[in-house]
Amino acid sequence: MSTQNVLQDEPEVGFDVVNRVAVVTLNRPRALNALSHEMIGQLAGAFERCRADDAIVAVILRGAGEKAFCAGGDIRALHDAARSGTPWLSFFVDEYRLDYAIHHFPKPVVALMDGIVMGGGMGLAQGAALRVVTERTRMAMPETRIGMLPDVGATHFMRRMPLDVELYAGLTGATLSGADAVAFGLAEVCVPSTWLRDFVQRLEAVRWDQSDKPLDALRRVFVPPANVERDAPLDAHRAQIRRHFGGGGGVCGAGGVERIVAGLRRDAASDWAAATLAALTSHSPTMLEVTHHALSRGRHMTLADCFRMELGIVYRAISDGDCLEGVRALLIDRDQRPRWAPATLAEVCAERVQHFLSSPWRLATHPLADLGVQ
Repeated sequence: MSTQNVLQDEPEVGFDVVNRVAVVTLNRPRALNALSHEMIGQLAGAFERCRADDAIVAVILRGAGEKAFCAGGDIRALHDAARSGTPWLSFFVDEYRLDYAIHHFPKPVVALMDGIVMGGGMGLAQGAALRVVTERTRMAMPETRIGMLPDVGATHFMRRMPLDVELYAGLTGATLSGADAVAFGLAEVCVPSTWLRDFVQRLEAVRWDQSDKPLDALRRVFVPPANVERDAPLDAHRAQIRRHFGGGGGVCGAGGVERIVAGLRRDAASDWAAATLAALTSHSPTMLEVTHHALSRGRHMTLADCFRMELGIVYRAISDGDCLEGVRALLIDRDQRPRWAPATLAEVCAERVQHFLSSPWRLATHPLADLGVQ
């Protein structure tokens, strides 16, 4: 099986079996393997096929091309659907169901996060039993830039990070390296990208033994004798991150991010503080406050409840929030001048924050009501 770009007439999700391991490939390299609704359906079908086939012992999830594992969901298509009145909620319902299934998949899943990994790509990868990054990995949850919150289970899986780092990454959308991902709990191993080019040959050489757990065998395939990038670049700013984002925050009201911004303004002589302040003051004020409290809440919630909370916030962000305006300004018209409502953190009231945090559905009628309680 070739690890090169697949042909344009091939499906958007590739499926091969190599020595009893399914290799599932996100196959939209020109779109950085961004997830369409059709791809989500194909991925769900691929995982169900793997679940039902006793001959398949594990799944490897990777992205086609040289640039990305997955750059997220196809947000342009969602914008167009919402603007035209076309139903769009099912995209998120199906995506969250797929992500939840990966978190609880009965066979080991390996995610090869080489290149860009953002948004929906993180949702796919963070449920894997073995998460592999490289020196080329650029990982982020940048949703507040477009008036959204870090979703796809981020309010649950980002709690592997210390709270100050979680809030910093979730609010600013900061990019993490492969070494950062390992250091802060978002990957198990960082390997040279060249190590992944011939993984198929190593996989073909595996001799499956009933006494050997599949995940242990897969570790021998994907974990080289030595890791790369042992030093996490984010560590250079850890003291500043802890000082400005380490105050935590409650789950009610507004004002948490406003306090962070005030502290950054007092630290204006620092280049890091100035860049962080510029990021925060350019993002949706409402969704910054909502994200601040959603991440804090998620640290004490089950995965299923996090998905249910995120779906409600996403529903409100698209229906009567800043998301469509953010997508217009950053991705459609590209004028880089979103008209947030309200325009400043000081104008974000506690009632507005609670509006986003309160579910639009009763639990019995929630689109994800049947998810488990794990």
